[in-house]
Amino acid sequence: MRYVDVILPLPLDGTFTYSIPPSLAGRVQPGCRLTVPFGTKKRYSAIALRLHDETPVNCQVKEVIEVLDESPLLLPSQLQLWQWMADYYLCPLGSVYKAALPSGLKEEDEQISYKPKLVPYVRLTETYFEEAQIINVFLDLKRAPKQASLLMKYLEMSKAAAALTLKNPQLLVEVEKQELLRQADSNTTLFNALVEKGILEQYDKQTDRLDHDEIPADMVLHLLSPAQQLALDKINAQWQEHNVVLLHGVTSSGKTEVYIHLIHQALEQNKQVLYLLPEIVLTTQLVNRLKRVFGNRLGVYHSKYSTEMRVEIWQKQLSTSPYDIIVGVRSSVFLPFQHLGLVIVDEEHETSFKQQDPAPRYHGRNVALMVAHAAGAKTLLGTATPSLETYYNCQTGKYGLVELFERYQQVTLPDIQVVNIAEERRKKMMTGPFTSVLLQEMNEALQNGEQVILFQNRRGYAPTIECHTCGWVPRCPHCDVSLTFHKRLNQMTCHYCGYTDSVPCRCPNCEDEKIETIGFGTERIEDQIREVFPQARVARMDLDTTRSRQGYEQILRDFEQGQTDILVGTQMVTKGLDFDRVSVVGILNADTMLNLPDFRSYEHAFQMMAQVAGRAGRRGKQGRVILQTKTPDLPVVQQVVNHDYKALYADQLTERRMFHYPPLYRLINVYMKHRYEATLNGLAYEMANLLRKVFGERVLGPDTPPIARIQSLYIRKIVLKVEPEANLKEVRNRLRQAQQYFMALDKYKAAQIYFEVD
Repeated sequence: MRYVDVILPLPLDGTFTYSIPPSLAGRVQPGCRLTVPFGTKKRYSAIALRLHDETPVNCQVKEVIEVLDESPLLLPSQLQLWQWMADYYLCPLGSVYKAALPSGLKEEDEQISYKPKLVPYVRLTETYFEEAQIINVFLDLKRAPKQASLLMKYLEMSKAAAALTLKNPQLLVEVEKQELLRQADSNTTLFNALVEKGILEQYDKQTDRLDHDEIPADMVLHLLSPAQQLALDKINAQWQEHNVVLLHGVTSSGKTEVYIHLIHQALEQNKQVLYLLPEIVLTTQLVNRLKRVFGNRLGVYHSKYSTEMRVEIWQKQLSTSPYDIIVGVRSSVFLPFQHLGLVIVDEEHETSFKQQDPAPRYHGRNVALMVAHAAGAKTLLGTATPSLETYYNCQTGKYGLVELFERYQQVTLPDIQVVNIAEERRKKMMTGPFTSVLLQEMNEALQNGEQVILFQNRRGYAPTIECHTCGWVPRCPHCDVSLTFHKRLNQMTCHYCGYTDSVPCRCPNCEDEKIETIGFGTERIEDQIREVFPQARVARMDLDTTRSRQGYEQILRDFEQGQTDILVGTQMVTKGLDFDRVSVVGILNADTMLNLPDFRSYEHAFQMMAQVAGRAGRRGKQGRVILQTKTPDLPVVQQVVNHDYKALYADQLTERRMFHYPPLYRLINVYMKHRYEATLNGLAYEMANLLRKVFGERVLGPDTPPIARIQSLYIRKIVLKVEPEANLKEVRNRLRQAQQYFMALDKYKAAQIYFEVD
């Protein structure tokens, strides 16, 4: 008897064994989907992992019901990656399956399973495929000239004359129904009349949803500047010694142009390229730029595309004519690549590469490194503000390093002016959240026909509303957070669980009618800007305005074409966007980033501020950045002003060495959740004691996170600091054993215990 070990799309550890019935013998291959029974009534679309003859002991083996794929849906390298991710990130293999495959390929959910796109086409019926019959038809249609016109257009589009003369229906050109009606300026009623008379018939043809428009691309590359060419040469030289190279290039130094030349280089060697970006919002500008060079050799993959389109891209990558270049976000690492030669991770420092929930809680950059390693491909990490982990790997010789510190066309770095909010407020010089200096710079830019970007890393109208009399603040009933007020929707929303509530007319606590908004979100900034500059055209770019692909593309298009004067946004506006006319950037409150309870807060604040500052002053003019803060004397603020990444790195490395933090130590967070706080406290205490017996002083906690309850579940956290020389495999084994031990106890069965690695 032959057996197959399968992966189920469930958050369960390990694989499950099924027998292969004789009727399916020879059809089951590793990487194929199989329909299998699970439990008493359920059936799932499982992935075949391994075929063998080892009879399972002490268990009843069920049979495979059906084979869904004639050829493997996953390459061997992808299955190996899934297993590595489950092991490294301490998560179930089934969770990796759930994250990796497009939802349309997971058969158990009939609502989202992939359905081929059927397009209606038109053809002559067999009865009327004769010249004499066609002549008679036109005689009969003298009193129906519109029907005759429609039929004539069909004969013209289908090249029917030659087919009728040679009596060969295979010579007919296929005609799409909608295109026929459009070209004939006709309608469905007239078409149906011809169908009822038996002259034309409609049939459906399966087609994919991918863009097949021929894009003119002649592989013409822009000439690199001397600095860019030197960087390109150094990258190629570094790749002789290191498989991974960091391109540390300041904003507007032309890193993308260097990437394009490297992509061209890979394509000439018949290799595929994976180009990773941290955010969907970055793909629009970049794809347009790349398609002008590479045309239809480039495909795009991200979650704003329909599940059907993502399925078709997956299938195309398995075909004999796959895309040579894939541009996408972190989920693109799961796509099949048959000849991968180059991986580019742009803005490699970005936190958006990190998957938070659900499992697998992976880092897209680090998984991309593993994908490249498995394929024998080279990797280029690019950024103006490297993550400390990446820069440390360069300094210790693990990665190669190439620097590009000259801006394209000799544009100077922006002038950054720090303005003390507390001082301006004391002198009553503030207008809402704007200092007098920022308003003056904005006014001058607008008068010169230039554009402004304002950065505020909070969406909504106000982070909180508060009763003026008793201090009541509305809070989410499911999470330990206040509700954010959204003025456009006239509702309060929890940004963690999505709970919404109407805005009260009076305080439910003291019944006072004076309820105030506290703080500024992007929506409120937008309103205030319209009051201060009523003639300016203002747009907002945050999660609320960019939920659809069309939404963010329209915002970027309008700003790029000069139809927007001031763009207000969250961290979306910090990410690698290239606009010619931006002369002023305002960072409205740096303190919201600097005061986060996170050991990486200064690193992330430097990166965000440096990145948004880099949007200013392109194409021949130095930009101005106004950085508003209550703590202007902080070293990190001065490092941003001086564009001094190396000083930030040195300071942070000293601090992290002292307190045993990355990149010198690895962190593994152990999270525990439960509906009842008392039960959770017991679990957290017992877990910490058990881990201390194994890991000693490496264990910190249990601790209560700043947001201690989300979606009605209380949260506790234990931090494990692991030195570089530790046996990570043994560490992971011990953690899994602890997890399994507590989950097996009746009193903790309803708890969630999971890990976050790195």
